[in-house]
Amino acid sequence: MEFDFSQLLDSAGPYPLEAFSFVRDGLSYTMHRVHENVESLNEPERHVNGQQLCLGLRDFAIEQYGLLAPVVLKHWSIQRTDDFGRIVFAMIEAGLMSSSDSDTLDDFRAVYDFGEAFSESELLDRVSAN
Repeated sequence: MEFDFSQLLDSAGPYPLEAFSFVRDGLSYTMHRVHENVESLNEPERHVNGQQLCLGLRDFAIEQYGLLAPVVLKHWSIQRTDDFGRIVFAMIEAGLMSSSDSDTLDDFRAVYDFGEAFSESELLDRVSAN
């Protein structure tokens, strides 16, 4: 089955394909951090909520890109947690992710401030901890 990525990109907004790949990979990263033995869980048991995913994506970005994390995210037009939600729900609409009945875009609103979460001091603390 061939998937039309251009339709996904058009429906989601200003985000490039790399942003979708990052969120998909960050979801896996977050599930493994939130749930022990995630492989042994069925689909509903693997669920993470919007807040958990936003926090996981922050940590994943810092782990992947270090001090450049905020630069990379901004390059992808991701400047607040709402952007993560838009990407997630575009992927849900396209059938690339699933959600529970209680998941909403509001779950991603203002989970944290990017300026604080990716401040120089926060980045230095997290990067030096790894």
